[in-house]
Amino acid sequence: MTARALEGAHALVTGAGRGIGRGCALALAEAGATVTLVARSRDELEAVADEIGSRGGRAWAVAADVTDAHEAENAVSAAAAHGELSVCVNSAGTNRTGPTHEYDVGDFDLVVAANLRSTFLVCRAVGRLLLERGSGGRIVNISSQMGAVGYPGRAAYCASKHAVNGLTKALAVEWAPHGITVNAVAPTFIRTPLTEPMFENEAFAADVLRRLPVGRIGEVDEVTGAVVFLASPDAGLITGHVLHVDGGWTAW
Repeated sequence: MTARALEGAHALVTGAGRGIGRGCALALAEAGATVTLVARSRDELEAVADEIGSRGGRAWAVAADVTDAHEAENAVSAAAAHGELSVCVNSAGTNRTGPTHEYDVGDFDLVVAANLRSTFLVCRAVGRLLLERGSGGRIVNISSQMGAVGYPGRAAYCASKHAVNGLTKALAVEWAPHGITVNAVAPTFIRTPLTEPMFENEAFAADVLRRLPVGRIGEVDEVTGAVVFLASPDAGLITGHVLHVDGGWTAW
């Protein structure tokens, strides 16, 4: 894959204000894409847009809650107004942990909405646009190793990420005849603002490291390389695939 593999492409990234989404936006811009950044916090998005601009790239900020169907549609329309979309990365998501027998239904709904509903809504809007244009495209969904396994206290998160994998495969089959590839990247625990507080629990951190054959927590840039590859022309024959960037967690 060449250093500027996405030269001339226009990518939409949800959850782009922080963590893996931010990293994906920076990496896509580094690979030559212009980027539309989507998240709820405009301040965070504008900081990422400024960072991309300082590196010679171009990015636009669109504040939207992509768990809302109307806002998701508007965000995709706003992105399309900046240029012909060819890449979409769905990285919006969250987690609320806790024992299932005590788990709040509101937290379950929140996790499923952030991780699954938003991915479906944005895929639907982007897919409609790509189908109308008829020249194909790339969709990459950020899943998790928890989409393949279980873990105590994460019933909602595991359920939502298993569903993201199923959605990815269904859309891949449906849209492959139209030149649209749909894949997912499934990271292990990555150091982000969402996960850092979790690792303050020494017992939890020790259990995570015990389960990771590589013996360490992952970094954001170890995920973004996989995303850029799946968004690139080199991945044209890959669709419906869940690429585990998990340090061997699911290989046990």
